[in-house]
Amino acid sequence: MTDAIVEKIMEMPSAPKVLDSLQHALEEEQRKREQFYKDLTPSVKAEFINGEVIIHSPAKKRHIKVSHYLSRLMGLFCDKFNLGWVGTEKGLLKLVRNDYEPDIFYFSEEKDEKLDDDVMILPAADLVIEILSPSTEHRDRGIKYQDYEEHGIEEYWIIDTTQKTVEQYHLRGGKYELILKASDGEITSFALKGFTIPIKAIFDKNLNMKIAAQLLTT
Repeated sequence: MTDAIVEKIMEMPSAPKVLDSLQHALEEEQRKREQFYKDLTPSVKAEFINGEVIIHSPAKKRHIKVSHYLSRLMGLFCDKFNLGWVGTEKGLLKLVRNDYEPDIFYFSEEKDEKLDDDVMILPAADLVIEILSPSTEHRDRGIKYQDYEEHGIEEYWIIDTTQKTVEQYHLRGGKYELILKASDGEITSFALKGFTIPIKAIFDKNLNMKIAAQLLTT
């Protein structure tokens, strides 16, 4: 796609002006991004997307519950087998142009060892999970999907708390492939090796606790 865009611009007599305008716009965007970093506070969930600061409203109860259930199982599994680090939404991932705070993310042990404990801005993770809300779905399925794919994030899950479904995408040949979209059965992570859980454990407290107990005792 990039080559096609460049080719299209190069066909235009005004190509130099177009490039000058683009350079000016990117410089202004970078200025705004630097201000965004200066204004960051732990109390506010904010993202920087295509030159715009996005401030998120508080999440609904079901959103928070699903985030807690899934991150608990992932975290227990990850810690038990020393596989790296599972984080939740206050982690800021810095990509080339944009900054995101995913609901859940995972760094392999190799990547985690390179991250200082005092770091506030993180690189691209191995696995990113977004939990849909009406105000974020267009970004989760649009710019974030494209950006995560472009930056080689191996695995991306999109969770719908209303339909109680999970979509799992895996990076193959530089493009995301839909592995499953389901509300039942099991899901096995590609990035977090060996992690397999019933999909219903993402949404059901009792089943979640049962799987958590198994992780703690076996």
